[in-house]
Amino acid sequence: MISPSYVSGTASTPLIGQTIGDHLDGVVAMYPDNLCLVSRHQEVRWSYADFLAEVERCARAFLALGVDRGDRIGIWAPNRAEWTVVQYATAKIGAILVNVNPSYRSHELSYALNQSGVTLLVRAAEFKGVSYSDTLDSVRSQVPRLEIDIGLGEGASDIPWEDFLDRADHVAIDALRSAQAVLEFDDPINIQYTSGTTGNPKGATLTHHNILNNGYFVTGIQGLGPGSVLCVPVPLYHCFGMVMGNLGMLSRGGAVVYPAEAFDPTATLAAIGEESCEALYGVPTMFIAMLDDPSFAEAELATLRTGIMAGSPCPVEVMKRVISDMNMEGVTIAYGMTETSPVSFQSRIDDPIDRRVSTVGRIMPHVESKIIDPESGKVRPRGEPGELCTRGYSVMRGYWDNSEATGEAIDEAGWMHSGDLAMMDEEGYVNIVGRIKDMVIRGGENIYPREVEEFLYGHPAIVDVQVIGVPDVRYGEELCAWVRLREGQQLSLDELRDFCSGRIANYKIPRYLRVTDEFPLTVTGKVQKFKMRETSIEELGLAAAASVRTA
Repeated sequence: MISPSYVSGTASTPLIGQTIGDHLDGVVAMYPDNLCLVSRHQEVRWSYADFLAEVERCARAFLALGVDRGDRIGIWAPNRAEWTVVQYATAKIGAILVNVNPSYRSHELSYALNQSGVTLLVRAAEFKGVSYSDTLDSVRSQVPRLEIDIGLGEGASDIPWEDFLDRADHVAIDALRSAQAVLEFDDPINIQYTSGTTGNPKGATLTHHNILNNGYFVTGIQGLGPGSVLCVPVPLYHCFGMVMGNLGMLSRGGAVVYPAEAFDPTATLAAIGEESCEALYGVPTMFIAMLDDPSFAEAELATLRTGIMAGSPCPVEVMKRVISDMNMEGVTIAYGMTETSPVSFQSRIDDPIDRRVSTVGRIMPHVESKIIDPESGKVRPRGEPGELCTRGYSVMRGYWDNSEATGEAIDEAGWMHSGDLAMMDEEGYVNIVGRIKDMVIRGGENIYPREVEEFLYGHPAIVDVQVIGVPDVRYGEELCAWVRLREGQQLSLDELRDFCSGRIANYKIPRYLRVTDEFPLTVTGKVQKFKMRETSIEELGLAAAASVRTA
């Protein structure tokens, strides 16, 4: 008899029933002198005792500004030590950290700040040549609840970072202890924006319990613990960096290393050797860039053993090269979504290599998963495709201030519906075979075409637009915009990209443009995006990219 596509993750290790702040205090008490955090581009090296002192100083400064439990504090910055300090300081006082993508521009920034109700924003001065100060100034009048802007580095702000920290002197440590003591591990502590199919991003609201436990079990599966060193070139604003990286390592007494403020293959390879990193995280694009970097031949990778490739479909051949050429015999693939904190499946370091390079692994501890018929909701037999659903401690509280979207994503039985099509074999290994929704994953960034379409409708020459994902060897997928133009109008790709530049994140700007008179439709008038994709693959010569095997 064929088994149903259902699995539950058993474990001898129990879930952690603490807040993030309380758990950090316990780890610091055990390993005060262990290396905790290295930010190489800032020349920062902190032990656990050093890190806790920085966190508590920041937390007291927040209290001095009147921040209360449940208030939303935004963080808009690339990878740097202060990002992690703010992450833990907000957890200490019960404020909700709102992660703002460093690539966000004016349109996206104002939406995220308004939708979450951010009252205080900690942000960098600039990133990749874009002035955050100027961008914030351009939308400040549109964000009435934002009261205070704290600036990292040079540049104008309401309060510079060091002046902000000085305010901690006005708050006694006992006041921080009191604020921390009333918190519960089921309190919401983090809002992460994930693009929505209705055109606007949705704020996945996560608790201490969600993200502390997920990070803890992700690193446990890799065999990481006290004294281990993890290289984190992935962005901290995303679950990959702040949960699987920061929380995963700091919950176990290990260290995180940030090679640069944003991914740089040369800097990452140097960091691995010079910091004796045991593990490395990255999306497939990052691993490809490191393997092809001119410094790779001289890179010292002898200490590498494990790590995670995740964030977008992982090409089988890239996994094989990472194992053979980067000394990462214990590399794993992880699968999940922001709404599940994020990881629900992960391969194990002792799994057969063919399983680790061709599947997303097995169910995580303390998590359930089933694969269902999207129409009937019935559990599919193993080996047959259906929608992947997840239930357990990792499922988010809901989308911030959006009960309708929450109800569409999480059913009455508590199952989070992923929208991904998957198959489960008899041993419980899962393959992702497609998506019910038309989400595009470009280099680890989730993009919902509807959001880009809504923005492009604002172009004066466009009367109708459909955005699809097409295969790309480097990024996994790229965006292609099909547009119908107004009578007498013309539009080039360069003109379209100029319209988008500075207003939406670069990764959301279409790489390809197709001007058309009509879209392929069903008999009921629904757009057939799969046919558009097939046509684009043929016209753009992308057959080779489409044939790349992934897990």
